[in-house]
Amino acid sequence: MNRQQLFQWIKRRYGVEPDYPWADENAVLRHRDSSKWFALVMEVGCEKLGLEMGGAVDIVNLKCEPVLIGSLRARDGFHPAYHMNKDQWVSVRLDGSVADDELKSLVDLSFELTQKKKKRQQSKNLSAPEKRPDEPQA
Repeated sequence: MNRQQLFQWIKRRYGVEPDYPWADENAVLRHRDSSKWFALVMEVGCEKLGLEMGGAVDIVNLKCEPVLIGSLRARDGFHPAYHMNKDQWVSVRLDGSVADDELKSLVDLSFELTQKKKKRQQSKNLSAPEKRPDEPQA
């Protein structure tokens, strides 16, 4: 998935368009209600990611569960977050090295992790299985 395909998918999924706060090609994707970032798309030099090839590549920074970051960074297409907290964010190359479905799942996770806490709790409650009235409370 490239940056334009990612932007199109995010617009369909969340109704969000990229914001360009620095008057360059770097784009921020924000929650509409809070303006909190859930993704940052940038073009960075390959050498800054530790890649031996020359030139530049598009990446997306996504917030992620800290327990997942180490295993993701061990795989092709994933890097320590560029210019972000490396314990909570990961950089993903937008060059096809990461499957579209996996990238979409990570965007969904980042969107959820960056929501307002009240909304995040509501979405967790909606996804939790309902308990029967006769079931003991945990």
